[in-house]
Amino acid sequence: MKTNKILSKEQSETLLKTLKERFQKNEKCHPGMSWEKVENSLLKNAQKLWSVFQMEESGGEPDVVILNNQATDIIFVDCSKETPKGRRSICYDRKALESRKAHRPENTALDMANDMGIELLSEEEYFLLQKYGPFDTKTSSWLKTSDDVRSLGGAIFGDYRFGRVFIYHNGADSYYGVRGFRGKLVL
Repeated sequence: MKTNKILSKEQSETLLKTLKERFQKNEKCHPGMSWEKVENSLLKNAQKLWSVFQMEESGGEPDVVILNNQATDIIFVDCSKETPKGRRSICYDRKALESRKAHRPENTALDMANDMGIELLSEEEYFLLQKYGPFDTKTSSWLKTSDDVRSLGGAIFGDYRFGRVFIYHNGADSYYGVRGFRGKLVL
């Protein structure tokens, strides 16, 4: 886990350039929103800029996406075509990791998201993201799981196959080379 949550001037400039190019390329994801508003919000909060940097560094290709009817909300979401490469082969949470007797993964989706300062997408948000997709046509992504499902040992994940979104369940302690997680950050 990184302890310095402030980017250097060079890191900030490079990240902002990348984000601006992606923002302009994918206007369908954030109609009516200006890059200046997004950039100003990022520059006002160094810790959130650091979190977006973590999303980028782990392969998430973050972009601003409208996940609700509030076009004024600035929400960065992992928009990589497949679940981010730097966040795969992980189980759902710490409890699941500790329950494994052998072949433990190195990390968990919830721990990684928390360390990055982001949240896992909910099932509803995952469906909304897929309006701009398709995403996860060869991979899958852990999703925020309700306490009632988690208390029974399970967790949910989603993917896109056969022209539609599927939401599945698995033991929270399972992990696969093609399953990671997608996150969001609200500015």
